[in-house]
Amino acid sequence: MKLTPIRNEPKETLPGYAKLPGHLPNYATGYKEIAGRHVPVVSPRLSAVDRLADWGVRWDLGRNDYRVAPGLYAIGDPGPASPILVTANYKLTFDRLRVELGGVDAWIAVLDTKGVNVWCAAGKGTFGTAELLEKMARLRLGDIVSHRTLILPQLGAPGVSAPEIARVSGFRVVWGPVRASDIPVFLADGMRKTGDMMRVRFRLADRMAVAPVELAHAWPFALGAVAVSFLRALPRDAGFGHRLAWIAAATVGSVLAGSLAFPALLPILPTRAFSAKGAFLGALWGLACSLFGGLGIALGAALVLSSAAVVSFIGLNFTGSSTFTCQPGANAEVEKSIIPIVASLAAGIVLGAFSRIFGLR
Repeated sequence: MKLTPIRNEPKETLPGYAKLPGHLPNYATGYKEIAGRHVPVVSPRLSAVDRLADWGVRWDLGRNDYRVAPGLYAIGDPGPASPILVTANYKLTFDRLRVELGGVDAWIAVLDTKGVNVWCAAGKGTFGTAELLEKMARLRLGDIVSHRTLILPQLGAPGVSAPEIARVSGFRVVWGPVRASDIPVFLADGMRKTGDMMRVRFRLADRMAVAPVELAHAWPFALGAVAVSFLRALPRDAGFGHRLAWIAAATVGSVLAGSLAFPALLPILPTRAFSAKGAFLGALWGLACSLFGGLGIALGAALVLSSAAVVSFIGLNFTGSSTFTCQPGANAEVEKSIIPIVASLAAGIVLGAFSRIFGLR
């Protein structure tokens, strides 16, 4: 999919600035001429190319470069009184917003968040006060609209100081709904939010939406698990095939459990820490495989320890994509969990090796 280049983009070619850009991105249908400028008008419908690319990104295909050019865009037929909605330049976020704005006349100001979604970019500081003020100044939004109001996504609040924006630019910040699907109703009701619009949820569908990326990241672990399973099942005697099947089920299965079962079961797993939740799930999976496979106490304990470590490590990746924690909390948990995870994995490997070398049961 061909996207508008954004690196080292000259000021004059910033979408919505002044001069007519050399080409339109595939998600735009034309230009809106206003105040001597040509602002790209985006479509509220996803093309087949958009849908295919969006699906690929969820599987981590080209995810780091899935961006739109920062700047000003139009949707529908906006005028001076139309609202300005601010968003990130992660294309998956941009696509969700423009789809939900079908039938709405509005301006879309896209910040340069380095291809990161609003929530994560707010935590990193790229969806922040400085970036917003810089884009407002370059785009001269005051020349486009007659009002002085910006609508920002609620999940961007950690990165933006509304009082500072008002002090420097004269624009008032209004925090919009959590979900883009609520924006049309929010606008129609005079920019008033209901309690439901402000509530952040992390339902099963939301949790599983990030699972494909984690599964794509986990394939090296799966390959390593296959190799480890073969070594753990040695020697190649009469029971080799049986041991290999159950050890592989525990070892490779722990990778799948961390990528798929962990996000699905996240709310009901005990404790608050993601690492402990993952360790519990992994230990449970390793124990089940060792018991059903009749692998003995020593090898079973090795599988419990290593499975707990693998699922715990993969589960930590979800701290940055859930509503269950904050960025400082996620950073602190990672720092505290790494040593226990490594120790558990090492203990599992050593115990597994000794159980085979000395024929422990």
